Amino acid sequence: MIDFENTYADRLPGFFVSGSPAEASSPVLLQFNRGLADELGLNTTELDSERLAGIFSGNELPAGTQPLAQAYAGHQFGHFVPQLGDGRALLLGEVVDRHGKRRDIALKGSGPTAFARGGDGNAAIGPVLREYSMGEAMHALGVPTTRALAAVGTGEVVRREQPLPGAVLTRVAASHIRVGTFQFFAARRRFDQVRMLADYVIERHDPHLADDSERYLLLLRSVAERQATLIAKWMLVGFIHGVMNTDNMAISGETIDYGPCAFVESYRPSAVFSSIDTVGRYALGNQPAIARWNLARLAETLLPLIDEHDLDRAESKAMEVINDFPSIYEMRWLSGVRAKLGLEAMAGNDEKDRSLAQDWLELLEQHHVDFTLGWRRLVDVVEGRPESLKALFPSPDAVDSWLERWRQRLDLQQSSEIATTMRAANPIYIPRNHLVEEALVAASDHADLAPFERLLDVITHPFEERAGLERYAQPAPREFTDCYKTFCGT
Repeated sequence: MIDFENTYADRLPGFFVSGSPAEASSPVLLQFNRGLADELGLNTTELDSERLAGIFSGNELPAGTQPLAQAYAGHQFGHFVPQLGDGRALLLGEVVDRHGKRRDIALKGSGPTAFARGGDGNAAIGPVLREYSMGEAMHALGVPTTRALAAVGTGEVVRREQPLPGAVLTRVAASHIRVGTFQFFAARRRFDQVRMLADYVIERHDPHLADDSERYLLLLRSVAERQATLIAKWMLVGFIHGVMNTDNMAISGETIDYGPCAFVESYRPSAVFSSIDTVGRYALGNQPAIARWNLARLAETLLPLIDEHDLDRAESKAMEVINDFPSIYEMRWLSGVRAKLGLEAMAGNDEKDRSLAQDWLELLEQHHVDFTLGWRRLVDVVEGRPESLKALFPSPDAVDSWLERWRQRLDLQQSSEIATTMRAANPIYIPRNHLVEEALVAASDHADLAPFERLLDVITHPFEERAGLERYAQPAPREFTDCYKTFCGT
């Protein structure tokens, strides 16, 4: 069924601890992502739900798996923890998908590992389905992300503040290597292993760098560019990760670890929904700066590789990359925001376009306008229906001055496809926080998956406005958002 390979295990001895999934007493398939299974080249068509539940609970491991928990460290809210690691996750192995890309397949919530630090290693249905839905929504939005292949109920009871039904997530990633993976070995001054890891990452993610004499510096730049793209995409859809610790930053440039995440509604750069982010370190507007900070921590681990004879020179070279990050991010963001505004890039117009976009965001913030609907209703303006946009503002004329500036900028272009471009860049549906919670409560408390499956169908087609789905496009009531908190779960 699955043709597993194990390059991480084979080439990086000492980077993990082998383990086995805990047995699930009564595994039940909650969700299976057949589209992703086909993309991975998995032959699952002849497997019924009972067999799939057995496999993706960890009860029945296919031949070729080598379950292992990866070692990593990390800065958590700015404080370095020298040993974290996969406390409740096991990498089963890798597959090469239909596009020739190597992908990890891992279980999450499959019981304690050597890195469990006293935890039970389990996950509950709610957090598992949150990660499933968030990953699939982000994929549909065009944001690089880990994805869910399966969610399986275990039949076990997970003890948290209250007893909860247990579940296991099967997660697919380009790799699970993190900034914290490098930090684990650098903190122990085991730079031969840092080099082994860097060489493996280059082979897997940046093979074009393999023969370059400055490959480790170029690896840092490549990771920085991937992160600039990722964070820009987060900001363009209003996504707040909530826990941007260095152990949650993937070298691949994918969004990883959907714990206390949320989407902003009424636009506020200071928006925080994570219950553990009490000072707003990982607020929406701080995400680009935190990405740069995390990259600086990665750079520190690579200095002896960049120039082992002159660390000062290595630091100078690395800082050039770190200091370039804001401008790379701004370029990625500007490119994305132009698509959202229907603008074509024009020579000499970068600052004007940036100012136009920033002024639009300030309008959204000033008037407490929903971020997603504000952008989407600009499409209606292009198509001659400004009323739907103006209805979002407390006064219909609040946006007139800005709209005139925008129309003048659009008049400089010859394109007749402005609305089409904008509709493809501005979703109408996102995982609205209150609807996510509603679906998770139904699944966890009442074993009712229907609300989750309806939500999943909507958010995996985010740009296609459909009749009858108006509820899914509307923000939560103000009283919900004002007190909304998210928590670390899986």
